[in-house]
Amino acid sequence: MGGPRVVIIGAGFGGLGAARALRQQGIEDITILERAGAVGGVWRDNTYPGAACDVPSPLYSWSWSLNPTWSHRYSGQAEILDYLERAAGEAGLLDLVRTGQQVASATYDDERASWKVLTTDGTAYDADVLISAVGQLSDPVVPDLPGRDSFAGPAFHSAQWRHDVPLEGTRVAVVGTGASAIQFVPAIVDRVASLTVFQRSAPYVVPKPDTEYRPFHHRLFDRVPAAMRGERGATFHLSELLNRALGGDSLMARPFMATMRQVWKAHLRRQVKDPALRRKLAPDYPMGCKRILFSNDWYPALDRDHVAVVTDAVASVDDTGVRTTDGTLHEADVLIWGTGFSATDFLRTVRVTGRDGVELHDVWRDGATAYLGIGVPGFPNLFCVYGPNTNLGGSSIIGMMEAQAGWIARVVRRIADSGSRTFEVRREVAAAYDREMQDRLGESVWAGCDNWYRDGGKITTNWPGLVGEYQDRLAQVAWADLVST
Repeated sequence: MGGPRVVIIGAGFGGLGAARALRQQGIEDITILERAGAVGGVWRDNTYPGAACDVPSPLYSWSWSLNPTWSHRYSGQAEILDYLERAAGEAGLLDLVRTGQQVASATYDDERASWKVLTTDGTAYDADVLISAVGQLSDPVVPDLPGRDSFAGPAFHSAQWRHDVPLEGTRVAVVGTGASAIQFVPAIVDRVASLTVFQRSAPYVVPKPDTEYRPFHHRLFDRVPAAMRGERGATFHLSELLNRALGGDSLMARPFMATMRQVWKAHLRRQVKDPALRRKLAPDYPMGCKRILFSNDWYPALDRDHVAVVTDAVASVDDTGVRTTDGTLHEADVLIWGTGFSATDFLRTVRVTGRDGVELHDVWRDGATAYLGIGVPGFPNLFCVYGPNTNLGGSSIIGMMEAQAGWIARVVRRIADSGSRTFEVRREVAAAYDREMQDRLGESVWAGCDNWYRDGGKITTNWPGLVGEYQDRLAQVAWADLVST
């Protein structure tokens, strides 16, 4: 086997993409640990009705495996999962995956310059290099409300959809109005007797420019790959306009956001006739503080006689329904949590112990940070894919993860070729990088936001610039930023 032993945690787009980049660098001793029974990450787990990506498929795909046969510009969950499995299989990556292996801890041994990885079933793995690719949207969150477990009927999170629960003719309560809810609510609205949607804060929802790809599109993309690459490139450049505006570009942000706000306002007015409901669905925060959502059927689904939008805060749950702070009990037969994921608790389910017994969660107590979103001082040869400050307000995260995978693979190749056993970022370099991130984010749209982008006083999730800038910064390894042993 060539090169150091590499263990990757997670077999979604990030983990599989990292394995492919390592293979491209000639690294062969790779093990991917996946807690579930199959690969796929969020696209394996999120099987709720209407599940789809809000990034166009020509861009939400690996650059090394473009797909000429997408059925729609915005593809659904099953098609994305099929693509991931097929592309990973063709690249020979699936044989590297060990399923049913939930990582409980990872401990660095300074004397041996290696990591010991333990799973919940007691299996141990030794690794010279450890890569976390667990993602930011892998652990569902359900609010800890009084009486949460007392509900008598079926209750489940959208990422753990109960397909065995019939919804026809039932009274359904949905808590949350985020990216998942705007997809599954329209998909179930015609099946239920009544639907009560509890909204803490309204999202900005703009038209979704979807289209069905016809057979002639498939023939064109298959026979003229340049056409497929051209569509991908055009989509990328359009998405960078949104990233530029969110990042606070003074020439771009104000007019772009003003235009987007007018698009949203016209979309809402055209699709919701009731002025009172329109007022409920108008966000009370600046555009960009939450991810701008794309849907053509969210507003019409809410503007139905058997649908109620409740803006009073949820106070508790009892056996027959959901009670709001005004004292009203909203009775329901089924309760669905559309309350998102633990986006700021990076590696929350794994106890990671670095040099001198220091735990990563202690280092990140005041907010997670990592050099380039990848490396943390004191944790040699530990690298993150989709780590702190690498999320996007627009564009495809796969482009970010591919840049990270390439950078990590070059470092691992250097370990294989040199006498160095480990690399880690210098403390002063990591501190300077974190200051840069927070300073730039302080000039962005997110600076005035108090939501899931933040962990305490820091913005820990989002990247403040363009995807292109990030890719350029990671195209070469700045070896002077790292210390080796």
